[in-house]
Amino acid sequence: MAPEAFDLQQHDLRMYDRARRECAFRAGTVRGLRAWQGRLRARLGAALGLTHMEKDLAGHRPRAERASSADVGDYVRERWYLWVEPDVPLPLWVLLPKGDRSQRPLVVTPHGHTHPNAYVGLPRDHEEVAANDPGRGGLAVDAVREGYVAIAPTVRGFGETARAEDLAEGKNSSCRVQLMHDLLIGRTPIGERVWDVSRIVDWAPAQFAVDPERIAITGNSGGGTVALFAGAMDERIAVTVPSCSFSTFAGSIGSIVHCDCNYVPGILRLGEMYEVAGLIAPRPFRALAGREDASFPVGEAEKAFEQLQHIYAVAGAAENCQLYVGKDGHRYYGEGAWPFIRKWFRPTSPG
Repeated sequence: MAPEAFDLQQHDLRMYDRARRECAFRAGTVRGLRAWQGRLRARLGAALGLTHMEKDLAGHRPRAERASSADVGDYVRERWYLWVEPDVPLPLWVLLPKGDRSQRPLVVTPHGHTHPNAYVGLPRDHEEVAANDPGRGGLAVDAVREGYVAIAPTVRGFGETARAEDLAEGKNSSCRVQLMHDLLIGRTPIGERVWDVSRIVDWAPAQFAVDPERIAITGNSGGGTVALFAGAMDERIAVTVPSCSFSTFAGSIGSIVHCDCNYVPGILRLGEMYEVAGLIAPRPFRALAGREDASFPVGEAEKAFEQLQHIYAVAGAAENCQLYVGKDGHRYYGEGAWPFIRKWFRPTSPG
């Protein structure tokens, strides 16, 4: 008698269920929460490759050069290169509000699988505009018009940081090669991208009169993934707002074909995505989700949010943890992001 046809996806889901999460959240007190966060953050840093990077790059201090500056009406747009590693000049767009030079909040806006210029009002096509936020000029442009300094970095593996061969072939990124080569040295693309965000946080406050107590990060899709992990690993980030990326690992990237850069070896041996997000507690966190998003299903986002709410409740900060569900698919929901960020960062009007 022939066996039933093998179903790889069902096998994978059962495998995830059987895996014991070594850093599953079980704390019932603030003290227990803080001890748990310390353990998971250390283990996650090793899984991402950040522990290796910290050792290999000990003593490195980012230096920067400005490549251009343009007055575009109600703000100034500058192009910078920040050496996040001795041989990695990371391209950045910096959008500066006009007006007084008092300290302003900073919003870092890592992009997803789109062109690095899309968030600064320089998209290549209509599809990139839709992925940002229909009718808006770009995510970083929205931030500067809120009165914030906005930094839109090139996400490592894209644009000028991609392989020349991939760009010549019309590919959007070098994510697969990046992951494979990173694994040889104990790194991951997510880890490198989190590292880059932290170097921006090191550098920006002194350079642009940024208030170091008011730093937020937000992005869509892959940019949301960077935002989530950066908020979890760098406690200097005060507000974290990932869009169309917060879910469960098992119910999103573990159940569909997705870009290689999303995967962290052994992550489900440590914890689920809501436990990674729990490292942000009690700092403000709001996930944005699309009701029609096929990559990060809203049901999985709601399931993860319910678990995350429990972590925030133990932290004594249940009101700091929110979920906004937009009516469309896989795009950025600015109407769910900016009121939340504004609540925590007293708005400053440009000019």
